[in-house]
Amino acid sequence: MALKVELKPHERIIVGSCVITNTDQRARLLIDGENVPILREKDIMTPETADTAAKLVYLAVQLMYISPDPQNNHGTYFNLVREIVTAVPSAWPIIEEINNNILSGDLYRALKEARKLIAYEKQLRDLHEASQKLRDVDTAA
Repeated sequence: MALKVELKPHERIIVGSCVITNTDQRARLLIDGENVPILREKDIMTPETADTAAKLVYLAVQLMYISPDPQNNHGTYFNLVREIVTAVPSAWPIIEEINNNILSGDLYRALKEARKLIAYEKQLRDLHEASQKLRDVDTAA
């Protein structure tokens, strides 16, 4: 069964190792094939936008997903994960899910789990900022 993808004007999509950019009109594509990595623009992380530890993990998993030889990125991924778990042990359940999906070969699902890691990291940063503001208020009073 073919995957139906509708692209907005100028939207990009990765199919396999190719980046496809739509023209100035909406387009509908039917993509037929097995085990072809496909990423819509909203799901693509670039080195420039990977500005946090969790986003770097996502980028490493993304590179595994679109690569013909995913193991080339395993070293980078596992080094990043080791650093995160050392700094934030509470992230382990999410990382364990990412790992399980990588080891079972389901890299698309690993990407979805890596999104959860990004959300968790944002939640922790927001809590840290809020507590910092409270401390600032307490010291000012």
